[in-house]
Amino acid sequence: MSKLRLALLSCAIGCALLAAAPAQAARCGGDFNAFIASMSAEAAQAGVSRDVISEALGGVTPDPAVLAFDRRQRGTFNKTFEQYVATRVGAGRIKSGRAMLQRHASLLSRIERQFGVPPQILVAIWGLESDFGKGDIGKLPVFRVLATMAHDCRRTELFQGELLAALKIVQRGDLTMRDMVGAYAGELGQTQFLPSSYIKYGVDFDGNGHVDLRHSVPDVLASTANLLKTAGWRAGGSYEEGTPNFEAMREWNRALVYRKTIAYFADQLIGQ
Repeated sequence: MSKLRLALLSCAIGCALLAAAPAQAARCGGDFNAFIASMSAEAAQAGVSRDVISEALGGVTPDPAVLAFDRRQRGTFNKTFEQYVATRVGAGRIKSGRAMLQRHASLLSRIERQFGVPPQILVAIWGLESDFGKGDIGKLPVFRVLATMAHDCRRTELFQGELLAALKIVQRGDLTMRDMVGAYAGELGQTQFLPSSYIKYGVDFDGNGHVDLRHSVPDVLASTANLLKTAGWRAGGSYEEGTPNFEAMREWNRALVYRKTIAYFADQLIGQ
């Protein structure tokens, strides 16, 4: 990006932040810089500081690769359960999951007492989403991803909300700007929370004053349990297909094949 364009964009953001009139919903499509200026004004009125907005959105550009991936990935869950689970739950991952159940037994027990979600479900989700925090949790700049998706008119309202939520994560001090890297829809952390879910369900379970879903295993697992509890998880109940707990997992992922894979993996972890 040229210095002139950067200067013009910084000016647009600054002018938007100084505007006294109430911000209206940013319009998708059209000029990207004008869209970012409108989103910046909306964020400022939501209480996000000018410094955070400028650091996050100053100089941001759309990413065509994000849109291309979004259009391709819609067929991800078109496989049968047998086809899908064969690629996600192998002997190595089951062995690692069982080791995680043992390593974090005390933590998982405390979480189950508070939220009612059994350890094997949390470890199954953790393993599927990021290979227990050891795998790829995304390397894309979250603000560029979300700005791109919000500007695209197919789901602009959804991603405008996610963009504002991502700004609030930094504003709250939960993550630094450097940590705001994630996947192709802006998912963050070891169990891949969308920013709005991060704000809504995030739990500071290690007691350090921040919800850190990138580095804190207690926060990661407790927040995942809190999401399921809030979605209607019933302590002590079955989680097989057709049960209320299986339906509670819709808040995690609506794809039937994915929820069946979570349940299958959980059963394998406890030898059922």
